Amino acid sequence: MHTIFLALGTNLGDRLANIENAIKSLKEKGVVIEIVSSIIESAPDGGPHQDDYLNAVLKGNVSISPKQLLDTVKQIEKEMGRKKTVINGPRIIDIDILLYDKISLNTKDLIIPHPRMRQRNFVISPLIEIEPALKEIKPL
Repeated sequence: MHTIFLALGTNLGDRLANIENAIKSLKEKGVVIEIVSSIIESAPDGGPHQDDYLNAVLKGNVSISPKQLLDTVKQIEKEMGRKKTVINGPRIIDIDILLYDKISLNTKDLIIPHPRMRQRNFVISPLIEIEPALKEIKPL
């Protein structure tokens, strides 16, 4: 099994239900979830004027490859009704792969560790909450 950390964010509709539904879908698709952080509220990070986000980070385990995990999270986003609009625009759900074991990966479709996670306190704070050993990943 591979250890993963995923960030979840939402600012449309019933935000809490969106996070809960994303977690349920991840479980249904084979992600074994160890722990979920507290859910925090944050202002949008760029993009057009929009409502605040609810964010959380989870630690889990998977038996699939990073590419398969990316396909899985994109499928969940689509099933939940995410539509691509403008960059950093509002979304019903956003699921980002932060870490996958201790690998570094840089492909056209996927970069691990997530390239902007250190710039986002709404990612770093929940990440360190559930995995204090990662406190060396400080915000930029």
